[in-house]
Amino acid sequence: MATAGVSGSREKELWRRLGEVNDPELDEAITEMGFVERAEVKGDGNVEVDFRLPTYWCSPNFAFLMLDGVRKALDQLSWSPAYRVKLHDHMFAEEVNRGIEVGRTFGDIFAELAEDKDIDTLRETFSMKAFKRRQEAVLRGLREHGLTDHEILGTDLTAYDAVRFAPGEAAVQKPRYRAALLERFPERQAGDPVFVTWEGRQIAPAAFSAYLAELRGVRVNMEFNGALCRGLKQTRYKELGVVDGEPTLVDFIMDRVPARSAPAV
Repeated sequence: MATAGVSGSREKELWRRLGEVNDPELDEAITEMGFVERAEVKGDGNVEVDFRLPTYWCSPNFAFLMLDGVRKALDQLSWSPAYRVKLHDHMFAEEVNRGIEVGRTFGDIFAELAEDKDIDTLRETFSMKAFKRRQEAVLRGLREHGLTDHEILGTDLTAYDAVRFAPGEAAVQKPRYRAALLERFPERQAGDPVFVTWEGRQIAPAAFSAYLAELRGVRVNMEFNGALCRGLKQTRYKELGVVDGEPTLVDFIMDRVPARSAPAV
């Protein structure tokens, strides 16, 4: 029983850690997106993770950032296991998996695959989008809460922490925006304004509506990409579907329908 209890506790910790890794483009957990095909704690405590992306040609930049996030998550597991991470069904899966097997870092593997891309610049771009998306959700929530624009823009960290939202997007994003704010501006004090631009500028009340429109554009783009990724992955990996006794049109398009044998004469 004790062993089973330890195993169950480790499985929960494993999935919790993986759930903290986000798709960098979408700012959504890779576990919620369905990218973690399998995550298992073996009998000896070692960990195996199988990882899939929506399409064969997903950007190696995104793959690298997520796999690097998975590596960091596994490094934080309390029992410090050995682990194996395997990327499946991707145009660079062979190179990535072979590199991992021989002990190369993701950075080394990425350097060969990403050509002239700057990984730190990519990280900052995606961090900026996540900052804006989270901020926009909270700002909309405060407006719906009945606060005036002046009250919202004057909110400091102490007042921010006291806000309570009903269940919904604003409630989900409130702690996530706080984390993004303090990661971006670690010297932020309790009395400093919570809502600033990515560059750290205060937002003027007269410019607030235009600023919200800009943030909305970021959110809509990310939500569209998220829906597209989910649809592509579901279409790519779903089992053969049958409607009224026949395979669906999508299954014919994806060439998942086995050929029928000609009737015997």
